Amino acid sequence: MPKSANQKLKLLYLMRYLLRETDESHGVTIEDMIRFLAEQGISAERKSLYDDLEALRTFGVDVDKLGGRPTRYGVLSRDFELPELKLLVDVVQASRFITEKKSMELIGKLETLAGTHGAQALHRQVFVRNRVKSMNESIYYSVDRLHEAITADRAVSFRYFHLSAKKEPVYGHEGGRYLVSPYLLCWDDENYYLIGYDHLSEGRRTYRVDRMEGLQLEAGPRLHKELLDELDPARYTGKVFGMFGGTAKKVRLRFDEGLVEAVLDRFGRDTILTPSRGKRFNVTVEVVVSEQFFGWLSGFGDKAELVGPAALREEYANYLRRLLSGYETAED
Repeated sequence: MPKSANQKLKLLYLMRYLLRETDESHGVTIEDMIRFLAEQGISAERKSLYDDLEALRTFGVDVDKLGGRPTRYGVLSRDFELPELKLLVDVVQASRFITEKKSMELIGKLETLAGTHGAQALHRQVFVRNRVKSMNESIYYSVDRLHEAITADRAVSFRYFHLSAKKEPVYGHEGGRYLVSPYLLCWDDENYYLIGYDHLSEGRRTYRVDRMEGLQLEAGPRLHKELLDELDPARYTGKVFGMFGGTAKKVRLRFDEGLVEAVLDRFGRDTILTPSRGKRFNVTVEVVVSEQFFGWLSGFGDKAELVGPAALREEYANYLRRLLSGYETAED
């Protein structure tokens, strides 16, 4: 029988077929393989398929007999096991910085790694939670471009915005471009952030990647890379509440004992807790002081107290007074 044009691709087609259609619980017979290859215009005999299966095992594909009559064959293990793929799918679906469209594209690609039967289990995972997703499609590529800039030791420029009450972008620098030396990317509170050196303000700043627009790599190199050596990402992201700007200060806080886990989750497991009166404990930590920090602290009500320094305690009290004043006059 003359060989078809696809005959040289026989082993590749067979491997893809086995990876797609089989697993440790689902197998195919030699006759199934012959039938599939024939659909691809490839002739195959039983003896040659036994040799092909052995070649795949030598190559590293974990294909073996599953038993039964007639004998079925299946791929017993893969680079990614199903529980691992479920975890990755859940991470993609949980990530607010990935748009719904990109989430579905990524999950679809992950499903191809699980085979036909495993993909059904992954598809059910997609709809477990209903989460708010980013609407900024460009973030998917901005993250990759920022990694490229860091690797290439180049500065980046972009426009930066926040949303108005009308959900319209309001640009900083009067719509001009920011010029930044990127240090590193971090993922905090379900958002991607860039930590870098701002050339205009001449200081270290933090930017939400989904608020960047028109990101470009610049010809110039990064500046003040020595600041990166001084940066502890875990400590920095732990003290920058909500990634808003402010001045880093050491503060003394007092909490009820029931908030130990909340405090350790925020400041790290190595935070020193000092017992205080009335089943409370004190901590001294460095935070970036901002209204976001005050908001986090006030969320615990009377179970949390800003002890000092005195000037900051008064600033916090004024913040609470301003909040209260907004409710003293009833509005229609």
